[in-house]
Amino acid sequence: MPCFLIDPSQKTLTAVEGGGDLAGVRALIGFETVDSDEIDANGDRLYFDEKCFIRQTPGVGRFQLDSLAPVAGMGVVVGSGAQGSLLTPQVSLEALIARVKFL
Repeated sequence: MPCFLIDPSQKTLTAVEGGGDLAGVRALIGFETVDSDEIDANGDRLYFDEKCFIRQTPGVGRFQLDSLAPVAGMGVVVGSGAQGSLLTPQVSLEALIARVKFL
């Protein structure tokens, strides 16, 4: 299933495969501890390392999506459905690029 990967170290947003379940999201982020925030009314969610705010990892980039708290490390945007199922995001890659700021 396609999803969007935000890589603040490379300052890129790309469409990738692999966000079809929580295990796939964890693999893309690179950590087992994941959390998420809703980013729009369509059910799209930003997944990120839950401990990114306290983890001290040198050289890891940061990004901010809209007015959410800045995130250190990778982020994955996926859609969400009934019972927490993960779906293709409704937001387009172009629209998402306009909403992300690299710090």
